[in-house]
Parts: sequence; C-alpha cells; structure tokens
Amino acid sequence: MVDVIGAAELLGHESDAEMLAVRLAHAQRLGNMGWAEWHLHTGETIWSDQVYVIFGRDPGEGPIALPDLAEHVEPGDVATLDRLMWSVMQSVEPVQAEFRIRRGPGSGDLRDLRVVLEPLTGPEGTIGMHGVIQDITGRRRAERMVSESRRQLLEARERAAEDRHVMLALREAILPEPDGCLDLPRTRIAVRYVPAEKTANLGGDWFEAAPAPDGRQLLAIGDVSGHGLPAISRMAQLRHALVGLAMTGQAANRLLDWLNELVLHQLKDTTATAIIGHFDPRTRVFAWGQAGNLSPILVRDGVASQLPQPRGVLLGAASGSPYELATTRLQPGDLLLMFTDGLVERRTRDIDVGLDLAMSAARKLEGHDLDGGLDRLLADIGGPNPEDDACLLAVGVLGSA
Repeated sequence: MVDVIGAAELLGHESDAEMLAVRLAHAQRLGNMGWAEWHLHTGETIWSDQVYVIFGRDPGEGPIALPDLAEHVEPGDVATLDRLMWSVMQSVEPVQAEFRIRRGPGSGDLRDLRVVLEPLTGPEGTIGMHGVIQDITGRRRAERMVSESRRQLLEARERAAEDRHVMLALREAILPEPDGCLDLPRTRIAVRYVPAEKTANLGGDWFEAAPAPDGRQLLAIGDVSGHGLPAISRMAQLRHALVGLAMTGQAANRLLDWLNELVLHQLKDTTATAIIGHFDPRTRVFAWGQAGNLSPILVRDGVASQLPQPRGVLLGAASGSPYELATTRLQPGDLLLMFTDGLVERRTRDIDVGLDLAMSAARKLEGHDLDGGLDRLLADIGGPNPEDDACLLAVGVLGSA
C-alpha cells in the first residue's frame, strides 16, 4: 500500500512539473523571450527552446557559444555586447543592454534584442552568466514608426506654417488692409480680411473701397472659388480688372457683366461671388449689383435688415445672364455692412443662424468707432471661420458737414 501511495505522489509531482514546463514554454512564446546560460569553466551553453526561435537557429545545431556570439551581432552593436559582458562579470546585480542580431550569415533579417544577464556564481566565485533574452523587434519597429510619423507631422506643420506666412504676405502685398478707417467724403469706411484658421483654406476673398473719378465711391467685395495660391492669384486678377474697368464710370451691373466675361474666358474652371456698388456722397444713393453674394446688411435707427437682392448669378457661371442694378438711398447715421459668405457660413450651423448672429452684432456697430466695432462683431459671431476666410466692408454715412 505504501508503494502504491508513493508511486501516485511521484506521478502527481511529474504531472505538476510537466504542466509547469508547458506553462513556462507558453509564457516564453507569448513574450517572445527565453533563457540562456553560459558556463565559463566548462564552456557549456544552455538555451531554452524560444532562444533558438529568436536567433532563427535549428536546435540540432546547438546553442551559440559565448566566444562566437559576436559573429551574429550587427557590427555596429558589437561594442554594446562587449560592455554588457564586462559589466556582468564585474557586478553582482543584473545588467541589461539592447543590441541587434542577424538571423544567419549575411541575412537581411535584423532583430532587436533586449538581454538581461546576471553572474552565475559558485564556491570559487563567478563561473558564468545566465539571464533572459527577449526579441523586441516589433516594439522597436513600432516606436520607430511613431517617431518617424511625429517627425513627418512636425515637418508638415512647419511647411504649412511657412506656406501660410507666404500666402498671407502675398495677400498683404496684393491687398493691403488699411490701418483704421478710410476717410472718404461723407463716409467712414472700415474693412477686415479674416483669414481661415486652417492654413490650406486661405482663399480668394477681396475688397475695394476707393474714390471714383466722377466723385462717387467704389465699394466692392468678392470671393473667388478655391483656396491657396491659385485662388489668391485669380483674386488679384479679378480685383485689378475691376479697378481698371471702374475707370470707365459705368454702372455696377455693367461692371459685373464685364467681370463675368473675364472669368468665363480668362479664368478657366473658376467662379466668383461679388457685390459692386457706387455710393454718391452728394445724393447718398448707393447703386449696386451682386453676383451670387449675400445682400448687405443695413442698420438704421438700431434696426438691422438685409437689402432686397437684385438679380445676378455667380461670375463664371453663365454667359449673357443680365445683372440687375438696385438703388438704395442712405441716410445720415446709417451703417452698411457688406460681407462674403465666410462670415456667416459654418459647417457646424445653418447659414440662417449665422445671418441672425451677424445682424444682431451689426446693430451694435457705431459710426464713431467703426474699426473697433468690426472686431467686436467678429467676436460676437464666433470668431474666425475655421474653414473659410471672409471679408467685411462697413460703411458709416455721415452728415453733410
């Protein structure tokens, strides 16, 4: 009976040992790590099964002896291996290092290893070393990919910032924004160009406010389709053409006819919106036309409303479509706000909501502080548009003095 019990206990211990070995092998495989021993006096080397996998070595060839290990290490990392060997022989604590190996002579299969070693001691002192070898190739490759992605992202941001600086500088050269209000007869005029927050969305919004040869004032805003340098270039062509055509003294709707033909025949695959008007300071009549642009907002006696919109299609949309001329008689104290769609259009809200915000903010504009009032108006409607730039042109009508 005793022999039977002893045999059962022995079988139980063997079963536990086998289960532990299986679990250990499983852990090594999942962690892609194994253990190794090198005995200095006997030259014996012992590897676990997973170390053979890490080195891509047939177990039938046996483990790599310590003197031959350097032959499998990437030449640039041999000094790291030497320092590791020296450190483990001088220390009683575990030491570690990372280096690269190649699986097989001349192999292109380069692996990153992390090795932790500690001295193997006996009665006569250090007799060898043992430790853990882990293949961390996947981890290091992922880290290098993340690092490279961060580097490329940083470079892209730097290029984008530089491109934005160049485009804004070019816009400023083409379309300098006046400092403060413009002093024209019987009016006070303030303008704003508000660039999009995103670099790639700097576009072709423009304005013009200047005296005409016949004593009227040319007031215009517009927006050329597209973004970036091409849109800025087309914006410059359109605005310069308007300045030249306006010298003819023709009405605003006739100027829109000519600009439409210009866009159709000279600016291929381009469309543009615009409002062009003439303000006569003697009669206070504002005669204007529009091409696909939202109507100006008129503020009179604290009430804001949009002017009735005359007929007109996008510039570049069709040939031969007439542009209607509208006339509005302004009064002393009136404020007229012309703007491009980037002021009120947002992806996150309906355009009617943006228009309501703009009219509510326009009611607060004051003729004596028109320049500062535009800044407050922009803040009230949510600040710069992330997706599109905008132009604003505000006209305050003064008395006869």
